[in-house]
Amino acid sequence: MPINIGMAEKERHEIAQGLSKLLADTYTLYLKTHNFHWNVTGPMFRTLHLMFEEQYNELALAVDLIAERIRALGFPAPGTYKEFAALSSIGEEEGVPSAEDMIRKLVEGQEAVVRTARSLFAAVEQAHDEPTSDLLTQRMQIHEKTAWMLRSLLGN
Repeated sequence: MPINIGMAEKERHEIAQGLSKLLADTYTLYLKTHNFHWNVTGPMFRTLHLMFEEQYNELALAVDLIAERIRALGFPAPGTYKEFAALSSIGEEEGVPSAEDMIRKLVEGQEAVVRTARSLFAAVEQAHDEPTSDLLTQRMQIHEKTAWMLRSLLGN
């Protein structure tokens, strides 16, 4: 059955492609955050272990919201490591960085997600896609706040 929500298929497709990149960034950041939760050590262990857990739980919910928006626009959501690796602007982590480097890498990841979300606004506004605009705004607020909180641990 055709989708008739007041947006052309071309517009929906362009937005779904952008959301697929956002989904890949969010999932990659989820994996990185979960990895750091498992492997953090040092004097800030408890603080970081708990903070990272809060963050990866929030990211786990976010990937579902983003994927469901892609589906609502009528396109399949990417869902494999191979697809995420090709779409994400966030690289995988190798080895176990120090706690301080973990914080820095998560700040970079949070900010990368914000940039990806922000890059979609032109297409979203042109298509008058308010539901996606709302989703992007909410995601940006969360990631900007999380980056600020992480950065504050570094004294910045």
